[in-house]
Amino acid sequence: MIAEGFSTQLVCEIAGIARSSYYKWLKRVDTPLDIENMVIEEEMRRLHTEHNGIYGYRRMRLYIQKFMKKPINHKRIYRLMNKAKLVCVIRKKRPAFIKSTPLYTAENILNREFQASAPNKKWATDVTEMKYGNKKLYLSAILDLCDGSIVNYVYSKLNNNGLVMNTIDGALEKEPQATPLLHSDRGFQYTSHAFKRRIDTQGMTHSMSRVGRCIDNGPMESFWGALKTEMYYLKKFSTYEELASAIDNYIHFYNTKRLQEKREGLSPLEYRAKAF
Repeated sequence: MIAEGFSTQLVCEIAGIARSSYYKWLKRVDTPLDIENMVIEEEMRRLHTEHNGIYGYRRMRLYIQKFMKKPINHKRIYRLMNKAKLVCVIRKKRPAFIKSTPLYTAENILNREFQASAPNKKWATDVTEMKYGNKKLYLSAILDLCDGSIVNYVYSKLNNNGLVMNTIDGALEKEPQATPLLHSDRGFQYTSHAFKRRIDTQGMTHSMSRVGRCIDNGPMESFWGALKTEMYYLKKFSTYEELASAIDNYIHFYNTKRLQEKREGLSPLEYRAKAF
């Protein structure tokens, strides 16, 4: 509407539009598509705020499809996100790590075949670090390549063999019959004789990334990227307990609520239940 005291003709000339166009717009009635787009925008704003802006248009589409209970084109979501100025957070590049001399190594048996026909057939594992104040927390996790779920995870103030051994033991408590192909990088914990004895005892087969080929353990790198982008980089943590609690909350969210397009739009545990 044109503010009182201003000529319609003058305002239209300033805006560079015809008076007929203005009156046509004034009489326009929202179509069902316009109304639906407004509902979608409102839900996207809610999700964007609730989850700290971690959803790009692809993942946002999965949630909106579930919310609307019908297929939604990704280009439409991309356009509506741009219109609403909803921008997702961007991942940071990971730092380089110092190489260690391995006590033993295994072949890259996984060979970037990141799909598995059933749960507990292929596991990937790794350790990452995060800071709280001027100190570090180390997080070890195991990811199932069938459903993308985190089977088990352990965090500690120490980056040692005990960290990864506890991660393995916790995973086997949950899945005692599992004898998966276990893929890791060549970190010192995974090349220790103690680690090899532990997985040999369980009947697992060990696979290792090649030197300098972090993509050989791509699913774990992808998970670390998601965790850090969607949780860790969004705030500063001052205590160990605060960071540990945030990790617990994120991994619960990741396993139970974070939808994955390549797994039929289901969360990892939803897909795992279906696979079983």
